[in-house]
Amino acid sequence: MGKYHLLAFLTCCLQLLGSCYQPLQENREQASTQTDAWDKVEDILRQISPPSFPDRDFLVTAYGAVGDGTVDCTEAFRKAVMACVEAGGGRVVVPEGRFLTGPIHLKSNVNLHVVKGATILFSTDPADYLPLVHTRWEGVELMGYSPLIYAFEQKNIAITGEGILDGQANETNWWPWKGQKKHGWIEGTPNQTEPRAALFQMAEDGVPVSERKFGEGSYLRPQFVQPYRCENVLIEGVTIINSPMWILNPVLCTNVTIQGVTVESQGPNSDGCDPESSRNVLIKDCHFNTGDDCIAIKSGRNADGRRINVPSENIVIQNCTMENGHGGVVIGSEISGGVRNVFAENCRMNSPLLDRALRIKTSSMRGGVVENVYLRNIEVGQVAQQVIRVNMFYEDSGSFMPTVRNVEVLNMKVRNGGKVGVLLEGYEQSPVENLRLVDVEINGVEEPYKFSNVKNIQLENVTINGEKVVLPAN
Repeated sequence: MGKYHLLAFLTCCLQLLGSCYQPLQENREQASTQTDAWDKVEDILRQISPPSFPDRDFLVTAYGAVGDGTVDCTEAFRKAVMACVEAGGGRVVVPEGRFLTGPIHLKSNVNLHVVKGATILFSTDPADYLPLVHTRWEGVELMGYSPLIYAFEQKNIAITGEGILDGQANETNWWPWKGQKKHGWIEGTPNQTEPRAALFQMAEDGVPVSERKFGEGSYLRPQFVQPYRCENVLIEGVTIINSPMWILNPVLCTNVTIQGVTVESQGPNSDGCDPESSRNVLIKDCHFNTGDDCIAIKSGRNADGRRINVPSENIVIQNCTMENGHGGVVIGSEISGGVRNVFAENCRMNSPLLDRALRIKTSSMRGGVVENVYLRNIEVGQVAQQVIRVNMFYEDSGSFMPTVRNVEVLNMKVRNGGKVGVLLEGYEQSPVENLRLVDVEINGVEEPYKFSNVKNIQLENVTINGEKVVLPAN
């Protein structure tokens, strides 16, 4: 062989080796990038700081509130909040007792402080939640019933203390509006089905929010706590029970701390905490026992989510416990604005009525990008359905292809994994991409895994039912 032929041959060999090496190198770089992502948590936490308040107290009893559980204290709460605002901020204090009220609207620099032994009982009369306010319902903006505790475009607000917030929702009020017999609905009585469809159609048709009026006769249940377009929010220490619908729902907020909160509500759509199109959110040391998702990160539904187009990002979840619910850490389904940079660590999940540990749900009606989702040090006792599920076919299909990529789970142990250990369902045009499991042990599961349309799935030291999982070559 002449030297020129030899040179050509060696060049071809090097090119071939380079082509083989490139995917391996990309995989290594991807793995390194995902592992190093946890370094971002400290940066995110530095951007999250709870608000502080002047050392001034305003007892609701000084403004006419009576803690006997029967006197309507709505006006007393309003007066106490306004007195606090006019003084430059402080605490509106709810002392021991049972205080019945309609909605409470927080203002800037007000901390609603509910002491141990105090309970706020919220009215179950829908008329008390009028006039309509600018809110978001299942990811769509509208003029609707006021949330039970609501703040719109305020700064430095808080709900603190060791007391109880009781929405008093049950099978005789609020919950039957869902239209399900198991929650008290009676055949032939009104429910949310038609108004819900009408709202969603208005959003698709581009009807202005000011014209989407859903009050009396709409049967769209209010959220429990909803700060809307707020900055510097703290919810700490309280116990929240019996909610009409979603429970902690910061929307379009920045700098949110939810810490040491207990949520107990088994009603329909009783999501524990739904950060929605919000940035820099810490959920820490909380307990969730709910009738729906424990934590569900959202960013708007379909056309309305794309119109606002604000993602949820920089969400840190630490040291939380989850019992009943459709999922422990959930992303979606109202996800059209996208989600990125979610970190959950040192959490414990366990209940025969908890369906999944990690769930991502979206569809081609939603669109949007879900990326950079990281879990580590997760202990799961029992789940009913799947340990990890990514579903791109949730509800209806459309022409807005979703993206799910860069998901990593480190050090998860599962005692009883339900029906399928890991269930991934993507589109051929948009596969579930870059999912990495490291040091994951799943036991007591009927089927180890089930994948359709996936790309670059990495398993390192993953065992299911006592056997190491090795995926077949692509």
